[in-house]
Amino acid sequence: MRPSRLGIGAALAAGALAVSGLALAPAAAAVTPTDAKADYDCGSFGGGDANLRAVQSGSSITITVSTSVVTPLPIGAGAATTTLKLTRNGGPATATFAGSSNPSIPAFSAFRSGPLTSATAFAPGNTLDSYFAGTALTLKIFGTTVACEAVTSQTPGPFVVN
Repeated sequence: MRPSRLGIGAALAAGALAVSGLALAPAAAAVTPTDAKADYDCGSFGGGDANLRAVQSGSSITITVSTSVVTPLPIGAGAATTTLKLTRNGGPATATFAGSSNPSIPAFSAFRSGPLTSATAFAPGNTLDSYFAGTALTLKIFGTTVACEAVTSQTPGPFVVN
């Protein structure tokens, strides 16, 4: 029994159509900018730049924080708790991101943590920027709380949800 040329041609055409449909599918939404920087004052613990990296997945956003705060002791993976509060849509609403997912950090190295998660569902057009009405970034390490206040707005600008 010979295969039908019409059957093979139809199968090839259907496959080509499926592949071209994948190529034309819309790209996944992503928060912009992906990276932002803001200055934080952490009192006697110092301060300086905090680099924030945001990743969007549907209506959820996770943020990774890298700070200028240097730890004098090594910190094991997952041994610190980080909370970041950002102003949402220009305020007064806020969004809080939290987690205990820091990597292992050697002594005398800058503190890093994330991804931090939020229970807030974000909609396209929502913005997230530095929070100025109190403690914006909290690091809890070895029972010590480091409270930091935002000094500047994020640059190059607020995160915008797509």
